[in-house]
This record gives sequence, structure tokens and C-alpha cells, in this order.
Amino acid sequence: MDPRVFLSILLLFVGIALANPVRNPGPPAFVPIPGNVDITTKFLEINKGSSEHLIEGDLVFPKTKNALYCYNNSCFWKKNSSNLVEVPYIVSSEYSSTDISVIQNAMSTFHNKTCIRFVPRLNQTDYISIENKDGCYSYLGRIGGKQVVSLNRQGCVYHGIVQHELNHALGFYHEHTRSDRDQYVKINWAYIQTSMSSNFQIQNTNNQNTPYDYSSVMHYGRTAFTTQAGKDTITPIPDATVAIGQRQDLSSIDILRINKLYGCVV
Repeated sequence: MDPRVFLSILLLFVGIALANPVRNPGPPAFVPIPGNVDITTKFLEINKGSSEHLIEGDLVFPKTKNALYCYNNSCFWKKNSSNLVEVPYIVSSEYSSTDISVIQNAMSTFHNKTCIRFVPRLNQTDYISIENKDGCYSYLGRIGGKQVVSLNRQGCVYHGIVQHELNHALGFYHEHTRSDRDQYVKINWAYIQTSMSSNFQIQNTNNQNTPYDYSSVMHYGRTAFTTQAGKDTITPIPDATVAIGQRQDLSSIDILRINKLYGCVV
């Protein structure tokens, strides 16, 4: 081949390569929960192997109290001088860049629609430590000092599950345990083991004059803790077909409650 022709072809390929460089795909901004999965049952299964004493499936039993309790200022995160609620956090080095992307994007909804700001910890005394431990779980509200939010890499690092656990850390209970729940859902005790019945105990919640929210990211799925496959433990009333247990994103009422509880002006 004529050297000049060869050189021309070589330069052509170099030009194409420079114009279309190979890039490694970046981490996804949003990782949805796959398929038609009852995600409550999924993460409750993961949590069965946890070494923590968990209440309602994913709430860490407070070591200094004898019950879940978070409905006064002592367990809420504090506002800074700009009237924003700062929640300092650290993230375990065990997470991949994709995991961290999912966690940060879950936080971004809080940032965009409420006055909550999850901020990297500097030297703050109270903070959350997001760790790859043995399940998906959190403490309820601010407990003081370091508090773990566990997001196991094998089943918890999804947008809605991250939001669910962070919302617990802000002080929010499960929707199915709110004080007036019996007007909106029927608990089917026949399909719940007696030893598991405490997971459906009504709490003395501050409902903030907001409606019961079937679409809340904090609502259990309909088969949570069931003893028989396919049998519902929670049935919406009066319309049993209403969807519950979504883990895709904070609902509009979830956002409203955060803003009311923390006095956000957005």
C-alpha cells in the first residue's frame, strides 16, 4: 500500500476516535425498584438476619428508652441561622460510586422540596452514619451523637428505600401505625404471627392535620409480615384495591408533613 494512503487512513481513524471518545457510563441518577416487587416484604426479609433489635421491621429499638418516642423538639434536627434544617452525615467507604449517587439523589428530593439539608459532617456532634450493615434500618428521629442508618448494598440502596430510612431519621413513623389508621386500613390479624403483632401497634403520632396517605413512602406493603403467601396483612378500606407500599419517591403528603413538622418555608 502506498505509504501516503496508509497515513491518510490512519489519520482518518484517529480523527473518528477523537470525535467520538469512549466514555465510561456515569452512575445513574435514579435507581428504581425493580418490577412488581412488594418491597416492604423484600427489605423485611433482609432485616430478619439483623443483629439489631428492630421494631416495625426497620426501626432500631432505642437503647435509652423503653418505647418508640418522637413527637417533640428533643428528637428533631436543628435549624441553622439560615432557617435550614441541617442533618450532618458520613457515608461508609464500602459503597461504590453508583451507590453514593443513589443515596445523594434520594437526598436531593428533600433538598429541592423541603428545608432539610443533608450536609457532609465536619465536626458536628449529632450526625447520621450511613453504613453497609445487615439490613435496611434507622433510629427514629435525632437520638444524639452518632446514629447509624443501615443501607445494605444487597437490597437497600434504592431511591425510595433510602428516602424511607432517612425519613425515619427525621422523626417519621410508618403510615400504617398512625393514630387514626383503623379508619383507613384493616389489619388482618389472622395472617400475622402473635409474636409479630407489635409491628402493627398504633403509635401516638402527630398527624399534623394531614390526610391518611396510602401513597406515602412510609406505608407498609399489603403483605408485610404475612404468614401465608399472597394473603394481605393490611387492606385499605373502603376500597381494597388502593395501592400501598410504594418505594419510588416521597409523596406530596410526605413532603407536606416534613415542611409542617420542621416549619419549612419553601
